[in-house]
Amino acid sequence: QVQLVESGGGLVEAGGSLRLSCAASGRTFTMSWFRRSPGKEREFGASITLRGDATYYADSVKDRFTISRDTATNTMYLQMSNIRPEDTGVYYCNAPKVIRAVQASAVAGPFEGDYWGQGTQVTVST
Repeated sequence: QVQLVESGGGLVEAGGSLRLSCAASGRTFTMSWFRRSPGKEREFGASITLRGDATYYADSVKDRFTISRDTATNTMYLQMSNIRPEDTGVYYCNAPKVIRAVQASAVAGPFEGDYWGQGTQVTVST
């Protein structure tokens, strides 16, 4: 069983920065960040392999967000920079139960049975 706890969300001005954290307990493999913006379906944001040697980003966040992880503490991060109003939403940490390619969640979406955190709200003001 894996438990995921996100933190770091809050209110930020457009153009600003924020760092989200996801503390995981249990065995994890490739992990991802998803978000659900108001009026939209949940969408993929970024993924990172177990050792952090490969990452994958959605076009909407590429070159602005950086995903990373600390294997010693089993914590994943999302450094958000140059934040835009459309980045407003609830950000969720995702951890599949099995090993997957780093782009798998982006291409095929999350899988049934994946572990999810409770989410952390990011609100961007203009």
